[in-house]
Amino acid sequence: MGVILEVKNLKKDFAIAAGTLHAVDGISFRLEQGKTLGVVGESGCGKSTLGKLLVGLERSTSGEIIFQGRNIEQAGKADWKMLRKEMQMVFQDPMSSLDPRLCAMDLIAEPLKIFKVCRTRDQLEQRVRGLMELVGIAAHMIYAFPHELDGGRRQRIGIARALALEPEFIVCDEPVSALDVSIQAQVLNLLKQIQRSKGLSYLFITHDLSVVKHISDDVLVMYMGQMVEKAPCKELFRTPIHPYTRGLLSAIPIPSLRNRRKRVLMEGEITSPVNLKPGCRFAPRCPHAAERCRREQPALREVSPGHFVSCHFAGPDALPDSPVCKERV
Repeated sequence: MGVILEVKNLKKDFAIAAGTLHAVDGISFRLEQGKTLGVVGESGCGKSTLGKLLVGLERSTSGEIIFQGRNIEQAGKADWKMLRKEMQMVFQDPMSSLDPRLCAMDLIAEPLKIFKVCRTRDQLEQRVRGLMELVGIAAHMIYAFPHELDGGRRQRIGIARALALEPEFIVCDEPVSALDVSIQAQVLNLLKQIQRSKGLSYLFITHDLSVVKHISDDVLVMYMGQMVEKAPCKELFRTPIHPYTRGLLSAIPIPSLRNRRKRVLMEGEITSPVNLKPGCRFAPRCPHAAERCRREQPALREVSPGHFVSCHFAGPDALPDSPVCKERV
């Protein structure tokens, strides 16, 4: 399969009273058609900002976003309108992303009306009912308002809206974090089923590593605006290298009293993302940090095919004696 999305050194800075906040700082990756890239990290690391940059809800400070071979950072207003048919976003909280004054019919039909996809009211209603059936919403709820539905059904409406124009790429910004565990599984399985049937590509943003393991082909780990590790999903969970990744994975609960995982505690203060100083941003919390880490930013290196790590102690020249790689989760 070909590459549908390529991001090169993407940056987004916000000017605030205290200085410059580096929300996204030098992110680069590729996403293949029909695949899912999971983006994980703690709150405030820049995950949602990255998603908004990719669909044009925020404009980048610098860098390139190449979608289907075209640099969309150079796209104008009219071009972005047409790009909406190719890329969509499912938001975290359906209650705040859906207009409470509109019923399910009008919410799902809105993008179809904007792009004049259907010629008659009957065609429009038939298209909406087909989308509702696709995402698992009963037909009798077509005129229900968001406040009359539970969280799972509201999120299904958000998914139906995103699918209305038959896009190629969807950013899923923590689409199951506000749902009960049983509903989470239903929505995740729905997204996977739709991906298989339509060949969609997802950027799946979450802080839940169990969700990432279930749905992702590759995983990108962010810390304070930067990518610290990226690898195929199975390899990342089997052989995590960066200390931050290992700390995240060690926090996943295991429902067993015998097979307990050794916890990796991340102590120390989180560095402020405003007016950043030189050095590794994880150094104040890293148990392996050396003087070099505090003065020099580590480069992103490919330690094995498809496995990238930003750490001074990771790489072909550092693996044998690396304190980072001697321990595994």
